[in-house]
Amino acid sequence: MPLPAEQREQRQQAILSILRRRQVSRQEELVALLRRKGFEVTQSSVSRDLRQLGIAKLGEEYRPVSDEAPPEANRDLELVAEFVLAVHTAGPNVTVVKTVEGAAGKVGLSVDRAGWAEVVGTIAGDDTIFVATRSAADQRRLVARLKTYFGS
Repeated sequence: MPLPAEQREQRQQAILSILRRRQVSRQEELVALLRRKGFEVTQSSVSRDLRQLGIAKLGEEYRPVSDEAPPEANRDLELVAEFVLAVHTAGPNVTVVKTVEGAAGKVGLSVDRAGWAEVVGTIAGDDTIFVATRSAADQRRLVARLKTYFGS
């Protein structure tokens, strides 16, 4: 059975996936969609997840605020995705991205160029990238984004 933090991360990934695929205008609708996917959720847990992910109701639907990287950054991230082996957290403000040997610099540059507000900076070695964020909430948004592109 996954730990609570893993469950939250899986649930938040599912929320992002749902919101990218369809328009959702009410939290109750999102609760129902998550329950169909097997998540045990309440409206308050979904509300908390939305807040942590930086998702707001824009017009008539919930959408991640500044969700999209510039088109060229999306392309860069897609091109380097095959070199990423894993994404892990290391404390509340540092995310570690493991890559194949020699790829960390290129992957780190792609993350920098994405222009995501939650990224303060990156440090890349040969096969490891440290990505700094300002807060734990920013880190959760970052991990969700990275997993969208890199899967790990």
